[in-house]
Amino acid sequence: MYDVAIVGAGLSGLALAEMLEEQGRSVLVLEARERPGGRILTEMDAESGLAVDLGPTWFWPHRQALVAELVHRLEIPSFPQRDEGINLSLSDVDKGPHQTPPLSIHDGAHRLFGGMAQLVRGIAARLSRTEIRLGHVVQALFDEGAHVRLAWCSGEGDGEALARCCVMAMPPRLVASLTFSPMLDRASLSALQHTQTWMATSAKVGVACASPVWREAGLSGSAFVTHEQAVLAETWDACDAAGGRAGLGAFLSLPADLRRDFADGLPMLIESQLTQLFGTQLEMRGLYYRDWAGEAFTCTAADLAQEPDDHPPFADSLLRGAHWGEKLHFAGAETSARDPGYLEGALDAAHRVARAIGETSERAELLARPANAAALASFGEWVEGARAAGFSTYRAALSRSLMRQEREQLTQRALLAAVEEVFARALALLGALSFDGAGASVTKGRSSLLPVVQAPFKLFLDALLADVMEFNATSCALSNFPDEHKPPRDYVNAMMRDVAAAWVEFSQQANLLLLGSHGSDASAGAA
Repeated sequence: MYDVAIVGAGLSGLALAEMLEEQGRSVLVLEARERPGGRILTEMDAESGLAVDLGPTWFWPHRQALVAELVHRLEIPSFPQRDEGINLSLSDVDKGPHQTPPLSIHDGAHRLFGGMAQLVRGIAARLSRTEIRLGHVVQALFDEGAHVRLAWCSGEGDGEALARCCVMAMPPRLVASLTFSPMLDRASLSALQHTQTWMATSAKVGVACASPVWREAGLSGSAFVTHEQAVLAETWDACDAAGGRAGLGAFLSLPADLRRDFADGLPMLIESQLTQLFGTQLEMRGLYYRDWAGEAFTCTAADLAQEPDDHPPFADSLLRGAHWGEKLHFAGAETSARDPGYLEGALDAAHRVARAIGETSERAELLARPANAAALASFGEWVEGARAAGFSTYRAALSRSLMRQEREQLTQRALLAAVEEVFARALALLGALSFDGAGASVTKGRSSLLPVVQAPFKLFLDALLADVMEFNATSCALSNFPDEHKPPRDYVNAMMRDVAAAWVEFSQQANLLLLGSHGSDASAGAA
């Protein structure tokens, strides 16, 4: 059995595997493609040696610290994307392009010597114990209590693997298409299904040229084509750092269905438009093309049906939490709260999951200490029994409001009073319990023990709200208050915002108590 199984050998999955190796864990990586890298794809022009990126092309070292640090650690030299020179714009198919003033279009972006695949090769070379299996398509996952079972198929047949936890390092919509047993909760499944896959419907072309004739003409290589018959939407200079290996890159403007219908004629159409932009002296030596909409392990039917955004939206925070009792995590680039969809987002997701897995293991060790196990069991039992006390406080607060003939926000105020009283009593109990927090880590000021203290409250809060709704619906006293008798959605949302604010305050205070139990280790671990 492996400690961790990672599904997907893109940047996030490989980076996570390296981090987990450093934690001393055994790791299995299952990749559906016959190559690692995911959406990172670099072709090498055989004649010139030009590296042509058909997936991610740039990173921004001034604002993407994780990628910049990885590039530095792997000792991969980078160079700035060339923006010097005059840009072009083509808005009329019957006229030539017109020049626009020089402008730094790429905002300080850098490219890598040898292309972005250098990241994949660099990380893979550092994996000494991780097992990577290519051409393995995961089809189903099963929560079997102490571990997860993964079922996969490959060219050699079907198979299974067992791991103590599993990480889905792939686009969320692809994750949603797999079979989970038991099924994921409805909210998480919906979040997976509604998270757009970044660049899934895009197509990219790279052209190796005999010489950079646009540079000789004082042009930057950047051009924007906006007329209705455009084949290419945007071009850029894709030469190597010294300019000795000449090339252009471009995004296609044709939608996915037209790219499919005109696939045979696309090379001719691309060459024609590049010639219209940069002149007949442009000599193309090699053309490289990738339509990501045709990649089954990138693009889904939901992506094709959705109008793509200019920038990837942030995924639901549910996808950044753990599932199946902390045995299932999502680490696709789109799940990140930082540059989702980009390389930076992929690395951020990997760091998040590596921390979570480390904390889970650490908590298991801390909870194995008899004093901690007894204290937390006692605390969990108290929270479980607090439902009746909380509901009693709610009814008492509601009755006081009715006796005072108050008419507004009766349920909202009474529910908040009940929750705050339970939280106050919980903090008092927590402070009286004895925890041995020595060795517990602190990440951004948060104790790794905090989730254990928070966990019992989910059922408590859900149950208390259900009790309140049921009571209100059958209360004769509230029958003359329609919004209280059967609260509408907006009112329920307002109540939940109050509860959420009280929950945040409780969590902060509980965290302070737990940090005190760490002793001298607390300050040393803060980050």
